[in-house]
Amino acid sequence: MSKVLSAVAWPYANGPRHIGHVAGFGVPSDVFSRYMRMAGHDVLMVSGTDEHGTPILVAADAAGVTARELADTNNALIVQDLVDLGLSYDLFTRTTTGNHYRVVQELFRGVHANGYLVEQTTYGAISPSTGRTLPDRYIEGTCPICGYADARGDQCDNCGNQLDPTDLLDPRSKINGETPEFIETQHFFLDLPALAQALQDYLGGREASGTWRPNVIKFSLNLIEDLKPRAMTRDIDWGIPVPLDGWREQSAKRLYVWFDAVVGYLSASIEWARRLGDPERWRDWWNDPEALSYYFMGKDNIVFHSVIWPAELLAYNGAGERGGEAGEYGTLNLPTEVVSSEYMTMESKQFSTSRGHVILVGDMLSRYQPDALRYYICAAGPETSDADFTWSDFVLRTNSELVAGWGNLVNRTATMLAKNFGEIPAAGALEPVDETILATVRAGFDSVGDLVGRQRLRAGIAEAMRVVGEVNKYLTVTEPYKMKDESQRERLATVLHVAAQCVVDCNTLLAPFLPHSANLVHAALGGEGEFMPMPRIETVEELDTDNGAGLATYPVITGDYSATPSWQSHPVRVGAPVAKPTPIFTKLDPSVVEEELARLEK
Repeated sequence: MSKVLSAVAWPYANGPRHIGHVAGFGVPSDVFSRYMRMAGHDVLMVSGTDEHGTPILVAADAAGVTARELADTNNALIVQDLVDLGLSYDLFTRTTTGNHYRVVQELFRGVHANGYLVEQTTYGAISPSTGRTLPDRYIEGTCPICGYADARGDQCDNCGNQLDPTDLLDPRSKINGETPEFIETQHFFLDLPALAQALQDYLGGREASGTWRPNVIKFSLNLIEDLKPRAMTRDIDWGIPVPLDGWREQSAKRLYVWFDAVVGYLSASIEWARRLGDPERWRDWWNDPEALSYYFMGKDNIVFHSVIWPAELLAYNGAGERGGEAGEYGTLNLPTEVVSSEYMTMESKQFSTSRGHVILVGDMLSRYQPDALRYYICAAGPETSDADFTWSDFVLRTNSELVAGWGNLVNRTATMLAKNFGEIPAAGALEPVDETILATVRAGFDSVGDLVGRQRLRAGIAEAMRVVGEVNKYLTVTEPYKMKDESQRERLATVLHVAAQCVVDCNTLLAPFLPHSANLVHAALGGEGEFMPMPRIETVEELDTDNGAGLATYPVITGDYSATPSWQSHPVRVGAPVAKPTPIFTKLDPSVVEEELARLEK
């Protein structure tokens, strides 16, 4: 059994999230985490809402509220959506907690003490109309290296090179299109060149392992070739104070997102342990070199997680060319793997909340079953290449695969059991056809588990559904529905016992992907209690009220996943009552496609 950290990208709290977001960070991380728990590993799944920065201030101004009020509102919306989707966080928190402030500031002091944070005079981008700082990602222009017209102020998505806003040709604000002013300002920079060799060694080792997705490791190694110091502070009043004399008193100097949100994986782990009443337990996942850590996000966040965050960890550990000693948190583990998904579009266009070309998670779940969305993301999502969500494909997959495949198998098996026995009967002598299907289903635990354990969710759910198809064929071949004579009673009992065993095992195979319906299938076949533990929302009190964060209480996602079933065949219970079932999945009318397309046009 291994300690496995499942570190899930922090959704930004400037608004509710759309289905493209959860296709990148949400569903893949949950399927993996649920499987790893079932496989016997000790999983810690953490994340939270990212709530600092200029975009929050811009959105708050537009809404006529304070940044705190906007963050509170959107945090609550996001928490509810992620719970409704069934994401099994041990702790989903936020970056505006006193605990997060404390952890970020300790990490900053440690990196500074080791000499990897250096003061530099630089040019900061200011909005001429508001006087407010423009973050790098809110400035676009032409890349000076490849000529791409829509390069960002921190990197060019076309050629992958790191940039500064002052590098851009014809820079413009993404907020209002105006040309930014650049003024001299003093900031702390992370000395990435002093960490370049350590990063090269780290990523080279990851490349040699062969476990990272090719697009992720190639992109990351390319970034190492031309590293520059990167600013870790910003001229802004909404964020975490710089924890050094002469700086903490400056109300308009704050730590930048590069040294804020990514530290959340550590701070959330520490908060989880503190709330558990075992404040040092987080170290099992962060200080033990045998522990594993997997980071899940969309591809626009690769640089954060494969270069910047490892660089900060190496600097805190004192592992760069300047040396140094680890601080009070000890030597911290670097990511075992950065699991990045590609982009999801919708109806061949990019998601755009401002233009209304979007479907928010909350809206989706108000009209459709959460497992229908989870299934679509797993079967057709942007795992290793961009994917396009279409309503016609969503309806087709729901009806032809979930309803007609898996749902039909559950329904026909439970219906025959209820009609003929009212319970799961004992099996008589097994025939070769029975032995073959039982072996086929049991083999699925190895084949599906291997794929999910390597984050190959599309192949994993396809394999599980292939097994479902084999069980449907078994019922077609054995024809239990034709066994009406009393002389066939024992054979009927045997076939339906075998079918029930296969359905129970297929339910286990599909449970990481489809946890909501796993509980319904479990109940339909006479199971007791909750099969797959689900997350819940708790309102908690602030742990650190003296750190300037300003919270009193806030909602978190948590759960008790200790009753997670093991990843193996579980024998059915003879005599378990089986009543006439109701459909597990809702068949969608073809009119859904036109209705949803019409919503997009409004």
